[in-house]
Amino acid sequence: MALVSWVMDFCIAICLQAQKWMYGGLDSNVLLQYLAWVTYPVVLITFSAGFTQILAPQAVGSGIPEMKTILRGVVLKEYLTFKTFVAKVIGLTCALGSGMPLGKEGPFVHVASLCAALLSKFMSLFGGIYENESRNIEMLAAACAVGVGCCFAAPIGGVLFSIEVTSTFFAVRNYWRGFFAATFSAFIFRVLAVWNRDEETITALFKTRFRLDFPFDLQELPAFAVIGIASGFGGALFVYLNRLIVQFMRKQKAINKFLMKKRLLYPALVTLLISTLTFPPGFGQFMAGKLTQSETLVTLLDNRTWAKQGIAEEFDYIGHSEAWKHPQVNVFVTLVLFIVMKFWMSALATTMPVPCGAFMPVFVIGAAFGRLVGESMAAWFPDGIHTDGTIYPIVPGGYAVVGAAALSGAVTHTVSTAVIVFELTGQISHILPVMIAVILANAVAQSLQPSLYDSIIRIKKLPYLPELGWGHHEKYNIRVEDIMVRDVRYITLNCCYRDLHNVLLTGNLKTLALVESAESMILLGSIERAQLQSLLSQQLGRPRRLEYIRERAAAEKKRLLVLSNTDNEDGNQRASHEVRFQVSHTVVTKCCCDQETEQMICLKSLNAAKAHFHSLVCVLQIAEWEEMQLDEQVNFNNCKIDPAPFQLVERTSLHKTHTIFSLLGLDHAYVTSIGRLIGVVSLKELRKAIEGSVTVKGVKVRPPLASFRDSGTSSSENEATELHKLWDRHRSMSLPREHTPSESDEKSQ
Repeated sequence: MALVSWVMDFCIAICLQAQKWMYGGLDSNVLLQYLAWVTYPVVLITFSAGFTQILAPQAVGSGIPEMKTILRGVVLKEYLTFKTFVAKVIGLTCALGSGMPLGKEGPFVHVASLCAALLSKFMSLFGGIYENESRNIEMLAAACAVGVGCCFAAPIGGVLFSIEVTSTFFAVRNYWRGFFAATFSAFIFRVLAVWNRDEETITALFKTRFRLDFPFDLQELPAFAVIGIASGFGGALFVYLNRLIVQFMRKQKAINKFLMKKRLLYPALVTLLISTLTFPPGFGQFMAGKLTQSETLVTLLDNRTWAKQGIAEEFDYIGHSEAWKHPQVNVFVTLVLFIVMKFWMSALATTMPVPCGAFMPVFVIGAAFGRLVGESMAAWFPDGIHTDGTIYPIVPGGYAVVGAAALSGAVTHTVSTAVIVFELTGQISHILPVMIAVILANAVAQSLQPSLYDSIIRIKKLPYLPELGWGHHEKYNIRVEDIMVRDVRYITLNCCYRDLHNVLLTGNLKTLALVESAESMILLGSIERAQLQSLLSQQLGRPRRLEYIRERAAAEKKRLLVLSNTDNEDGNQRASHEVRFQVSHTVVTKCCCDQETEQMICLKSLNAAKAHFHSLVCVLQIAEWEEMQLDEQVNFNNCKIDPAPFQLVERTSLHKTHTIFSLLGLDHAYVTSIGRLIGVVSLKELRKAIEGSVTVKGVKVRPPLASFRDSGTSSSENEATELHKLWDRHRSMSLPREHTPSESDEKSQ
């Protein structure tokens, strides 16, 4: 993954340099400059969208929502194949090389997972352990950490971010594996940068040089808190805006129908709009349009102040920072325009059907907002905030770090962005302000909107189990019996192959319940669909058919042999007839010539008819044999049966069911009553029940369930099942009761 990341960065840098070279070479003609500036990204994005659509449409987008769903235990077809890997890498390189406000952090989680899945498949040729489902989940969990680790050279933040983003419950045994892989990935990534002479030694990706002896004043903490709260609102707005754009495009049927036919038109138009607005001699001059994302971030994290008292003339720092300088407009206006424009541009760009993430654009917007607050503080306190007679000037770069962590944390609903920021900048001096801002941003954003990844899961309608929120007491009163499917597909222990055949034809279930009999319905286990198909193919497969045909041929041969022995007795009579025929042959030769040809034709047609009849008889015999085989009882001796499938009792609460499904990554569970199979619950039913009981616009919605019980009411006697009656009777007979305080005890107390 480090190699993939480095090669991609190298190719992206070449693409971005080519755009700048074309733009710089045509400085004599503004129109040609504009055409070059606009055409280049449009071509790259269109190629990325077209290539991805043709090769693997699954490579579109971030990839984190899909990985979150896969790690939840759901199988998504074609998401972890070699085709998707190629489409993701090439499509992402072109998309980022175009200079659009897109990120690579999300897609890298998917690319790393693809690498892990392909390596597991390759290693399974040598050792069967890599075919194990739980081992694959462990590999993917480590891969998600590697994806972030080698993207930012941030192994610690990468591991923590991957846990926060992809896992509901995280197995601690995967912790060191994730760190091990992510550390080596980040190390190789930075070593390659040194080897290519991009860096002198292994350093942070965006190295900062903040003052360490007195990084910030205590009186600056309210400003950091304001950044956190504002970033929380900004993050929620970004997620809402992103979802609003997608929903608008889907609801407009005429536009949607047109864009479905012309799939490459939408990304081309979006790219044309964004690149036109960022054209440096045009509107781009007011928002540092000619800087790439990494150059923008380097300038925003700079520890020198750009303007004192907001006067642009005193802004004399050379290099990339000069792009923020404008003769008519001061730096505050430039920063505000940059934040506002990049905000909606990034929300729009991430809806394009190309491999792309949103983390990096949001990170840059957050840094710009932090820089704006920092520059404002520097303007209000030009000599710094006085403490004990010592003057310490305000460092706007520190505010940019806080803003970047806060906004990206608000959009993704993670706290680990703080750690990523420390590893990116190489300094931990602003640990407290960053943590305060990130926590406040999360608190605000989580109360307003879901995370960007959860929002995409909802938009794409991926089979992911939503989280249970706080304060919904009705969830504790919903039971499994209220939401389970009662019409369960099952097979019995004494079933015949015909029953097996019919069950496989009627549904597409991955596993089927095995019960003792249709009368008792005692659950014995579950069998995978593939196992049942192999049982059926063994019974009716090619080897069995060939064996039957051989047996039939041997029997026919024996019958013909018996018939030939009876015919030998007439041999002598035939011989005398042949002698007479030879004597008279010379006489009648001339007469029979014409008749011979007719006889030959008749003989051929007779043989053809005989062959057709014979094949028809064979087909009928095989069909008859198949019917006989289907009526035989199934032999489960050579079949892998799971003797302990996951089971719930009918009175298990929805809350407990959600916890079990999330913790174990279940797809479905059988519902039993005293060992009898009475229903099945899958992710679909569970999701519907949870979504029915969450709040919509502040009003609690009653779940559309048959028997919904209000909180505070105990189960009545007529509601109790046979199991509870049996259990109460058994407990009263055999189990010692707990001591309950009587009325006299209460009075004495």
